[in-house]
Amino acid sequence: MRHLLAGVALAATLCAAPLAAQAQEQLTVYCSILEEQCRVGVAAFEKSSGIKVTMVRKSTGETLAQIRAEASNPRADVWWGGPGDSHIQAAEEGLTVAYKSPMLPELYDWAQRFSEQSGNRATGTYLGALGIGYNTEVLKSRGLAEPKCWADLLDPKYKDEVQVSDPNSSGTAYVFLASLVQLMGEDKAFDYMKALHKNINQYTKSGAAPVKATALGETAIGIAFMHDMVTMIADGAPVKTVAPCEGTGYETGSVSVVNGKNQDAAKKFVDWALTAEAQKLVGADLKIYSIPSNKNAPISPSAPKLSEMKLINYDTVKYGSVAERTRLLKKWDTEVKSAPK
Repeated sequence: MRHLLAGVALAATLCAAPLAAQAQEQLTVYCSILEEQCRVGVAAFEKSSGIKVTMVRKSTGETLAQIRAEASNPRADVWWGGPGDSHIQAAEEGLTVAYKSPMLPELYDWAQRFSEQSGNRATGTYLGALGIGYNTEVLKSRGLAEPKCWADLLDPKYKDEVQVSDPNSSGTAYVFLASLVQLMGEDKAFDYMKALHKNINQYTKSGAAPVKATALGETAIGIAFMHDMVTMIADGAPVKTVAPCEGTGYETGSVSVVNGKNQDAAKKFVDWALTAEAQKLVGADLKIYSIPSNKNAPISPSAPKLSEMKLINYDTVKYGSVAERTRLLKKWDTEVKSAPK
């Protein structure tokens, strides 16, 4: 009898082992911040939670398009990073679900306000201002002045010297487009972008590409988020960055729970992403100089000083809406990108 019971116990143990492995929580995260942030963050979350994570890194516009294409059979559980405009659009299309994290009281007012505006379908994790970055050595070698304002970039001397991403694939570039419309009025903004088009050497897929190109001297000037330029400066690149004198817009980097299969695990990831520890890990510890949303997360002294800029009252809800975003992108394709140089 003892041998029989031992055999039964052994069989039960062997059967339970694969079941336990199968029961481990799993999560798929679509990540739209920098590759290194994605990798470091996912590894830390796996270690702290025991949840196995599959991570896919793509730019903001590409991620939105993929989540939309997979709506009938969602593969993602979390969308982490990228400007809030795109997260607002995903919320409006029913691609994400409402989740009011218990971490909200620890966040700055601007992040809490953004969560409310999105119907709690997206929560702010960081804030970054849009600006101009330029390679000082390239400008000097070509006898070009350092730009200080949006208007400066229209100088014919900068022909083929300016790089910016494509707003269809890049959240950074869409923030640029929407910021100009709010700053100048739509007609003047499109006149500006058509004039700037003559000086653009490339519309890149990723918003981070002009940052890297500026640091490497492949372009003299890049339009991007200022905190990404500061990272290049900290790494020793001969780069300066400036908030344009006329004023500028900003992104509310966000995290959302996708309307998918593993929403309980996804909510755990959102809670983790909103902690001061997580934001320090993928922010200050990696020399990322955006402004974290958790009030207890450190802000580097090197981070762009928002108080010293002329920030517009960026309307994320309006410019993140499906109708407005679709209309502006179509108009940009027709009037700007396809215009002759």
